[in-house]
Amino acid sequence: MRLVLSLLLSVAVGACSGYEAKNLFKSDIDLVADQFIARTRADVKELVVKLYKRNPDQLRKIPGMTVEGRLAQLTVRRYKLQFAELDYKQDIAAMNLAFDPGFTGDRVFALAVGLGSMLRHAYEYQPEMFLPDQLDAAVFLASAHNVEVLLWKLKNARRPDGRHYLITHEYQGVVDNLSFERLFGEIIVLQEMMAGIAGDSANRAVTGAVHVVSKAFIPLPI
Repeated sequence: MRLVLSLLLSVAVGACSGYEAKNLFKSDIDLVADQFIARTRADVKELVVKLYKRNPDQLRKIPGMTVEGRLAQLTVRRYKLQFAELDYKQDIAAMNLAFDPGFTGDRVFALAVGLGSMLRHAYEYQPEMFLPDQLDAAVFLASAHNVEVLLWKLKNARRPDGRHYLITHEYQGVVDNLSFERLFGEIIVLQEMMAGIAGDSANRAVTGAVHVVSKAFIPLPI
């Protein structure tokens, strides 16, 4: 509850400050959505930095690549995140690469592209929202579920030799869930909050989150 309240407060403050002429073409929901888009993208960038810090071997798979270079690739304003090294996979297809035993590429980048493109999908691949744009509550609920699954996989999925695919919750023998869980938890809350907002704007109630028994990603509704 404290996380939800702090997020609502920060979003409200951000939506009311720095008013621009283009905001005349935005509804209140659009202004809030813009803040949510910025916040989730910032969270993904922070995750990337933390993941490379704990998994530097992944960055070395691309000679000369740096964390800053990866962040630059992920912060382009183009609608979709598509890269040849991932066979142009996005959304859950890219996230699944991070846990594919046969994948030899950069697992951190695959995870980041998958997560980042899924969040962009939820916002119709728009960097900001305007009056004609409409959002689908079901898409946000599905994406929130997938982030929960992603967190579970990072903790529990293992290579055939027993090692984690990526080091997150345990590093050099020290268990430290909180920093990663905070970021994932924030993204989940933002997606669920946006589902409620989108549902209200379409005059329909959002009755609950997506419930899936298996720990598998689910495709976002089209």
